This record gives sequence, structure tokens and C-alpha cells, in this order.
Amino acid sequence: MKKRNKILEETATYLLIVLGALMASFSVICILIPNGAIDYGTAGIAIILSKLTGLNLSLCVFSIFMPFLIAGFILLGRNFGIKAAVGSLVYTVGLEIFEKVPFELNTEHFLAVAFGGAMLGLGLALILRFGGCIDGSEIFANIIINLISRKTGRNYGMTYILLAFNACVYLTAFLLINQDAALLSLLVYVVATSIINSITDHFDAVKQVTIITKDPDGIIEDIKNELQKTCTVMDSYGAIAGKNKTLICYISYFELQKMKEIIAKHSGSFSTVSTVDEILR
Repeated sequence: MKKRNKILEETATYLLIVLGALMASFSVICILIPNGAIDYGTAGIAIILSKLTGLNLSLCVFSIFMPFLIAGFILLGRNFGIKAAVGSLVYTVGLEIFEKVPFELNTEHFLAVAFGGAMLGLGLALILRFGGCIDGSEIFANIIINLISRKTGRNYGMTYILLAFNACVYLTAFLLINQDAALLSLLVYVVATSIINSITDHFDAVKQVTIITKDPDGIIEDIKNELQKTCTVMDSYGAIAGKNKTLICYISYFELQKMKEIIAKHSGSFSTVSTVDEILR
């Protein structure tokens, strides 16, 4: 029964990632680009490249995202890599398919872009919420944060790196395409990220995982080996379970899936996840 439930859960996860990728590609092709706006992140870079060179958009998107996809697979784990690959492939194929669909949202540009940004944000939020990713900027930010954290021993959110990355994308659009495209695309970013943050509880922030367990040594060893993280360990006591240990670990959103796998291997553990706005030292 447990095996069957796990298969059903995994199937539902991939179906939602596929749905999210199709929503995102539909928004980009049928709403945003016809109204003079572009996507953000590496997809935005691909759209700018396609506009300037005349190259096929889906080919540009896949080519630019591929190095980030490989890096994510190596550094963030097989489970994340597979989900990111599925989402990216469906997104790329969706771009190709929807280019042939005779549909465009012809209305006032501001309204169209706001609606398109909301649909894009919902699609991306579904992908992120279920452990995938279709934008290289998030993988890039996560890799940079991990490198900085390992060198300094401190935890940081991805917010500023993502803001800087997308500022470069919009500055490029402003200089190489036109001002209207850059400003409309900025609106897309504001609307989409608002939707994403509300559904994923600020995926770009640091996550605090609190684990209550009777097997602290096994979990700590797995966290050190698989996430290269450490934990704060405290004695605790349950009214029913009796003596146990409470572990506190700070990780990024993209490391949550691997953390869940670690906790699942140790039966009898109880855990919670919360968003940390700021860490003071």
C-alpha cells in the first residue's frame, strides 16, 4: 500500500510539473511576446537572443538552460535534476507547439501583461512547489549561495542574486530591444514573483528545518554527507515519546527535496519547515 501511494504521489507531482510548464510556455508565446513583453531569467535571455538573431526560440531556451540543468543535476541531486529536466523539456516543447496555435490575447498591453505574468507565475510556482525548476537563474543563484555559505559558514537567501541577474536581463532588453519591452517585462517579473512567493512561501529565502528524532546521529551524518550542512542539536522531551533530540538546520529551497529524502530514511522523525527572513550574528 505504501509503495502504491508513493507511486501515485510521484505521478501527481510530475503531472503538476508538466501542467506548470505548459502554463508558462502558453503565457510566454500567446500573451507576453505578442504584447511586447518577455520572460525573465535565462528564458528572458533566450528570448532576447532569438529576437536579435532570428534563431528558433525553443532552441535558444533549451541551449541556454542546458548548462544550468547539468549543474543542477550534479550539485542539487538526481531527484531535482530529473524534475528540472522534465519541466524544461515540456516548457521547450510547449513553446514550439504554442507558436503554431492561432491565439493571441489582443487587449490593452498593461492588462495582457499583468494577466500573462500571473499565469506565468502560477505555472512556475507549481514547478517549484513540487521540486522542479525551468529557469537557470535560480539554479545559478543556489550554486553561488552554496559556494559563499561553505566559505563563510553563513546562510544567505537568493533574493539579491536573482534581483541582480534579472536587472541585467532587463537592462539588456532596454538597450537592445526597446524601452517599452523592458518596462512591460519588469511588470511581468513583479506579478509573477508575487504569485510564486505566495505559493512557495518565498522560495528565495533561507529555510529552517526543525527535526525531532530519536536517531540524531544517523540524520546528522546524512545531512553532512549529502547536503554538506551542519546542525544545531538540543535535548528535548516528548509527553509520549520521552527523551529525544531536536535538530535545527538551515538550507535553501532547492535543498528541501533532498532533506525530505534524508528524513524519510529515518523512521519516527518529526519535522517542520519555516521561512527565515534574516539571520543575525
